[in-house]
Amino acid sequence: MQLATYLGWLLHGIPGGLIAGGLFVLPSVLVLTALSTAYALWGQLPLLAAVFAVLKPAVLAVVLMAAWRLGRRVLRTPLQVLLAVMAFVALALLRLPYPVVVAAAALVGWAAGRWRPRWIAPASAHPSAAAAATEGSEPLHGDATPTPEHARFSRRRLALTLLVWALALFIPLAALAAWGGWDGPLALMARFFTRVALLSFGGAYAVLPYVAQGAVEQFGWLTAGQMLDGLALGETTPGPLIMVVAFVGFMGGWQSPLLGGPGSWWAAVAATLVTVWFTFLPSFGFILAGAPLVERSRGDLRIGAPLAAITAALVGVIASLAVFFAGPVLWAGGGLQPLPLAVLLLALVALLRWRWGVLPLIGAAVLLGAALAVLRQLAGWP
Repeated sequence: MQLATYLGWLLHGIPGGLIAGGLFVLPSVLVLTALSTAYALWGQLPLLAAVFAVLKPAVLAVVLMAAWRLGRRVLRTPLQVLLAVMAFVALALLRLPYPVVVAAAALVGWAAGRWRPRWIAPASAHPSAAAAATEGSEPLHGDATPTPEHARFSRRRLALTLLVWALALFIPLAALAAWGGWDGPLALMARFFTRVALLSFGGAYAVLPYVAQGAVEQFGWLTAGQMLDGLALGETTPGPLIMVVAFVGFMGGWQSPLLGGPGSWWAAVAATLVTVWFTFLPSFGFILAGAPLVERSRGDLRIGAPLAAITAALVGVIASLAVFFAGPVLWAGGGLQPLPLAVLLLALVALLRWRWGVLPLIGAAVLLGAALAVLRQLAGWP
């Protein structure tokens, strides 16, 4: 979403950034709100319960593959491998907060970049733009394109952007606090998802452990099993996977006493809108305020080394997410469940050996779950 906003801004200024980022997010908000409504109303029906029973291990396989693929790309030195292992231990075993893991990795990366650069950023060949470009294609904005006027740094423009960003953040937060209290459900969601946005490195899989720590363990907005169901729904919608936070907000509002709840659709929608606003607003601010500085930082090891260390740590973070979800999926009811384990192994084979994409895997899991539900009904199985 930040990339889409940046591209829109680079080509057409602030209006282009707002349009590109907003329309990148809006379709998935609408679709996931509809799916969340169906889940809250009918998720416990036998057919949907059977579908989600198969979807959960399939999504667990997707999370494992995300860690594997990211690790193959970014773990290029022994220090980066060590950072990934330590991040996994810190989250999965020591239960340290996600921000502490990110800060520690950034500190290690900074130190390595200052005194041992090859430990964190080994020399590698980068293809030139001409070699990487496909024959006959001309980018709208290439490496040699002059910087447009709106993309040049301006203190006045930066100050104005920061002012509008702050007003868009603090006015709604103040209104929510005045309506329901500083620790009320909506104000609490606004504050929490603002922190989520400010601490997001590496995309949805990387930040979901932090979301799970807060939404499941700290605030009790939903269960770990429900969160995995939401991740399955998020995999089937357009737009960024981090939109799973809309499902988290919906379920938190649905199960809250707001507006006549629990079970109030209006409370769920209000919580969804609050969650989406405070999750994505910081991203717009980051891009629109910081994009003019991006070109200056390219190739700067002082910035690149901490980010490389954080990226390495995120491999362990994503692996810890898989462990977090594995419990309610594979050991539901107190013992190892053979069906979810079989689905997980089959899904890993489909992703690794047969090179399936995520959507075909999710579709196959839905069909398998529906078929099992029909068979149970016909055969009278429990």
